[in-house]
Amino acid sequence: MINNQLTIKMLKTEDEWKTAFPVMKQLRTKLDMSAYLELVLESVQKEGYRLIALFNQKEIVALCGFMPMITLYYGRFIWVCELITDRNHRSKGYGKALLNYVHQWAIENDYPLVSLSSGLQRIDAHRFYEEKMEYDKVSYVYLKKI
Repeated sequence: MINNQLTIKMLKTEDEWKTAFPVMKQLRTKLDMSAYLELVLESVQKEGYRLIALFNQKEIVALCGFMPMITLYYGRFIWVCELITDRNHRSKGYGKALLNYVHQWAIENDYPLVSLSSGLQRIDAHRFYEEKMEYDKVSYVYLKKI
């Protein structure tokens, strides 16, 4: 819960994933509903993927997909797969709220790093990650120690 009208919720069912699809489609434009549902289900089952949504009352206004990972390079870390705010609701702090939720989840579950990648063309997103969220740019991958 963020405030009376804004809440963050982990989406766990196919019906919840379907409700999130219109926002996710803004980022993952090549996916249709069927491919999206298949990929979410498989990644949840095999990779521990989690999809969280920020609701303004009952409307999903932002999404973040992430998964815990372990590699020899980073050790234990969280990989942010998707972060999208609905085009009609940007610049309201929703992305920051979702990333802060992921940071807190990482702390509570003993994952000391959060990492993500961002397309070279997404200059505004890069500014957001570096300036507002204090991520470091490493090899065109953003990383934040928490």
